[in-house]
Amino acid sequence: MTLDPVQFYKAMADDTRLRALHLIVQEDELCVCELTEALDLSQPKVSRHLAQLRKLGVLSDRRAGQWVFYSINPDLPEWARQLLRLSSDENRHWTRINRQRLEAMDDRPARCC
Repeated sequence: MTLDPVQFYKAMADDTRLRALHLIVQEDELCVCELTEALDLSQPKVSRHLAQLRKLGVLSDRRAGQWVFYSINPDLPEWARQLLRLSSDENRHWTRINRQRLEAMDDRPARCC
């Protein structure tokens, strides 16, 4: 997979998309409903941002029953994967409130199909 660095950095320049990416990196995989809760945003807004990241090739998705789970695309170039991991690891304080909302969420969907 080839990824245009300019488009990648533009995608990361948005607060919502970057927070979602950090959370997905930290959790490995999240459902739209989990991201909606963690980000405290409407489902359509979160879905719109996730669709942009999927279209760019940063995220991949899988359906499990009624749930759609998002993860970092395994075909993402290594430089982009490393950048996301480093950014997430070094800025965990930035998503602390989002992680707290996620951890407090009742009825999180199961990860197994």
